[in-house]
This record gives sequence, C-alpha cells and structure tokens, in this order.
Amino acid sequence: MSNNQQHNRHAFAGYTIGILAPNLDYEKVVGNVANANTFDFPVLYEIVDLEIEALFEGDEALTERIVAAAKKLEAAGVRAIVGACGFFANFQNVLKENVDIPVFTSSLLQVPLIESALGADQKIAIFAANGENIATTLKAVGNTNLDRYILVDVTQLAEFAPIRYGIEPLDSHALEVALADLAKETVEEDPSIGAVLLECSDLPPYAKAVQEKTGLGVFDFNTLINFVHQTVEQKRY
Repeated sequence: MSNNQQHNRHAFAGYTIGILAPNLDYEKVVGNVANANTFDFPVLYEIVDLEIEALFEGDEALTERIVAAAKKLEAAGVRAIVGACGFFANFQNVLKENVDIPVFTSSLLQVPLIESALGADQKIAIFAANGENIATTLKAVGNTNLDRYILVDVTQLAEFAPIRYGIEPLDSHALEVALADLAKETVEEDPSIGAVLLECSDLPPYAKAVQEKTGLGVFDFNTLINFVHQTVEQKRY
C-alpha cells in the first residue's frame, strides 16, 4: 500500500497540515493562522486548552495536553503539525519525540534559515507577542545567536491589546499601520537589520505592510506553513 493510500485510510482525508491552536477568544482575520481561509489548502485544527501566559513561559504542566493534541492530529491523518503561537517552540523537542510525523511548532524555526541567508554583520528583527520570554523560547529551539536578534515586544502597541488581552474589539487596520510604523522605526534605528521575522501567529495579515515600510524580506508563520505544506504534498510537474 502506498503512503498516500495509508494517509487516506481515516474517517476523513485531505488535511495535510494539522494546527495546534490555543483557545483564545478574539477576532481572527484572514491571514491569521487561526483563520482557515488564510490557506489555499485544507488545514485541521486541534484546540489546546491552556492559559497563554503558561505557554509563553513554557510551563511543563502543559506538556501532557499539548502532546495529546498533537497525537490526535496525527491519528486524524495530517502529514505535519504546526503551532498557532510561536511560543509552542517551548514544546518542539518533546513533541517531535512523541509523534511520527514532522513537527514545526513555531515560526522561530525559520531563524537558522534566515541567518544562513544574511551576511555575518546583519541582524534579524523579531517581533514577538511577549518580550519577557522570547529570548528563552528562541534558545529552546537552538537559536542562541542572541547578538544577531533585535527583539521587539509588540505589546507596546495599544492596537495589539485586543489580541493580547482580548478585552476590546480589534481594529485590524489600526494594528497594521502601527506595526508597520514600528517596523520602519526599528529598521531605521539599526540599519544592520537584514530581515524581519514575525513570531506571533496573529501578525501575518500585516506582513505586506511591514515589507512595504521596511523594504526587507518578511518571514512569518505563513511562510513556514506554506513551505511545510509543499514538502509533504508535492505536485507533479
């Protein structure tokens, strides 16, 4: 039996990418990893019941439920698993040892690729949903060249509060403008920045605006997910 036939022997089929999603209550606009209309292919979500602060901190008490969610996605027949928050990187190593399919928990897994593409004197601006824990989480997936990373805490933007704290309606356009302006300011302050990485799964809707303001390559969760999808579902030319 071919691998493709084995993949289809489930209650349903066709989902190449399984996404671990926190149970957060706020508007998910198109472009957000948690909005299925973002993708040109079917994705399957599995909700992980957790407190986002605990995920930021990499609280080991979350391990059992995150592993269980990943195994459920694997059992459903997905070909690869990703996270819907960059801080799932805290659980990358344990997850990849508990399932038999590829695991790409975080947008931060792209850091080595970006580093290899830039000159030795160039840096990466990383925009994160939690500035307090981002350095530790980068290290959790082997990104230890901290002198090459300009870490930017997006929580400084009032427009990000509806996502971060879920206490008021999201003004997506206002957030787009604010984030792009912050990115422009960051790059102007440090011309050695050669690329931008948006850690947060809520930020890809604004990647184009960031690129227009900075003129740089912008990596995010969707660049990762589209890459992974093609690796597990190649097309015949």
